[in-house]
Amino acid sequence: MGRADGRRSQQVAAAIASRDTLMSMDWAARISSDPAIRGGQPRINGTRITVYDVLEYLAGGMSEDEILADFPDLTRDDVGAARGFADQ
Repeated sequence: MGRADGRRSQQVAAAIASRDTLMSMDWAARISSDPAIRGGQPRINGTRITVYDVLEYLAGGMSEDEILADFPDLTRDDVGAARGFADQ
């Protein structure tokens, strides 16, 4: 492997690490838990909708657009945060 290949590999690794850090920050800013709300389950901030709820809807075949139509308090970023949380 030449120098250019080595640098490219480092750039790719840095981009992936940066993306992963941003995804972590995104979900962490949008998801919280409170023992007084939904039994302390992780939920989307400002709602009673749990991460589990969102993931179940996705696993059940609902599209992101369908979830957003059914739950107008959610945003695309909220759905992405639920996915990011599940990836952790």
